[in-house]
Amino acid sequence: MYAIIETGGKQFRVVEGSKIRVEKLRVDVGSELVLDKVLLVGGPKLNLGAPYVQGAVVRAEVLEHGRNEKVLIFKKRRRHDSRKLKGHRQEYTALKITAISA
Repeated sequence: MYAIIETGGKQFRVVEGSKIRVEKLRVDVGSELVLDKVLLVGGPKLNLGAPYVQGAVVRAEVLEHGRNEKVLIFKKRRRHDSRKLKGHRQEYTALKITAISA
């Protein structure tokens, strides 16, 4: 059984036991998280939501909080001696999917 969930403005395809990184959530490490924005539940029978599946829930355990690798943004205007360098590290929350229920 698999599900497609929405969190942080992105969609993720998850199966039981998989680990995903989502945008940072304000939850404690080790706690259980209930994700109720389920767009689709697949398996023997496909259950499609409009936009969300009624009563479908994905449970996840919070593994850690961290920061991704640095992304460099470099802008240069040629022949003007103008350049700019910026860096950004996006924070994330690592989740382990424990249960999918439709």
